[in-house]
Amino acid sequence: MSAAQPLRVRGTATEAAPSRRPARTPAAAPPAPRLTVVRAPAHARTRVPFVMTCMALLAGSLLGALVLNTSMAQGEYQRIELRGRLAASVEEQQRIATEIQQAESSGQLAVAAQGLGMVPTSHGAYLRLADGAVLGDPVPAGAGE
Repeated sequence: MSAAQPLRVRGTATEAAPSRRPARTPAAAPPAPRLTVVRAPAHARTRVPFVMTCMALLAGSLLGALVLNTSMAQGEYQRIELRGRLAASVEEQQRIATEIQQAESSGQLAVAAQGLGMVPTSHGAYLRLADGAVLGDPVPAGAGE
């Protein structure tokens, strides 16, 4: 320590204080500029992107719910229409089955046979296919009456 500098004890005035200016030497380069700590500029944080994102998510969710609800309602209308068509088909099937049963009855078969020019016979005869034998009295229909 030099005699020109006052001595300081830590926390007291007797401690040697460093010189604030470096000594200039004739051959030395000019002193470097002092660097100081500068605070970063305070960015004004805006909430607009966050709010817009939240609003977009909300709008998308509501739109999705609307589309889903609409498609489900349309599906329900199709289901009701198909149920009506199924009921009509079942009724048509029952009507046709009833007509077939009526047409298969013996009375209807006799009426249909007479409409084709057939006549009933009172004599019955059968043909045994195993040996070709004729059983009964074969008389042509309408000949014996």
